[in-house]
Formats: sequence, structure tokens, C-alpha cells
Amino acid sequence: MYEPIRTKSVHTMAAAPEIPHRSREQELDIRLAGQLTALLTVTDELHARALRAGDREAGQLDAASLADAADRIAGQVGRLSGGHYPLRAEPTDGAATARVAALHQRAHTLAGNALAVATTRNDTAAMALTAERMAAHTGPVRDLAPAPAHRDLASA
Repeated sequence: MYEPIRTKSVHTMAAAPEIPHRSREQELDIRLAGQLTALLTVTDELHARALRAGDREAGQLDAASLADAADRIAGQVGRLSGGHYPLRAEPTDGAATARVAALHQRAHTLAGNALAVATTRNDTAAMALTAERMAAHTGPVRDLAPAPAHRDLASA
């Protein structure tokens, strides 16, 4: 009544033993290391701004705490990558105040993404570091953001 299947299933081909597969933990390690490397790049950029003489926002950026944070982030990436520390990017030049606000916003977003992955991995060291970095970048984003326009409710 039914004709037997003469070809191999596509599902058995996908599970071929010669194709290397990573475990879920390895995938999460790779993803967390990538998020932390991106956060490191933004932190290095903010650190370079803090060191730049004549930068109007340099008073708002703490170079020592940014350097310490960058070193700790690099240490976490090295731990996740089996001792391979990330390459450090050369910061760019940008003088606009909006650039500093955008960097803080980007760092806050990256730290949040890394916190989500670290929570999934149940990595307490990475969770503590990323939560700290989120808090560090929350204040500057709020302080540098333009004030919202207030409407006069009586005239509305």
C-alpha cells in the first residue's frame, strides 16, 4: 500500500558526525564574550575621551574608573575565551556632546545584553560586572539627555 522511502532523510544528513557541533554552554560563552568585547570597545572609547585634554565632557567622565572597568571586562572576555584576551580598538575622534551620550547609551544597551546572556549562563561574576556597568552608564545617559519639553496643561 505504501511505498518505502528510498532516499535518506534530510534530518539524518544534518546530524552527520563529521560536522562539529557546539554545546549550548559553548554557544553562550561565545555570545557573552562577543557582547563583552563590544562593551569593551565602547568603554575604551569613553576612556580615551576622558583622557583627552580640552574635552568639554572630560569632567563628567572618570578616566580611572573607566580604565579599571575596561581591564575587568577584558579579564572576563579572556576567561570566557580560554585565555585569549581581546584586541583593543583604537578610539576614534569625535567631539560632539551627542557622541558622548550615544556612547553611554550604547554601553548601557550592550551591558544589558551581556547581563541577559550572563543570567542565562548563571555566571555570577559576569552578572555582577555587567549590572555594575549598566548602573554606571544609566546616570550619564540621563544627565546628558535633553530635557523633555513640558506642555502647559492649562492651555491644552
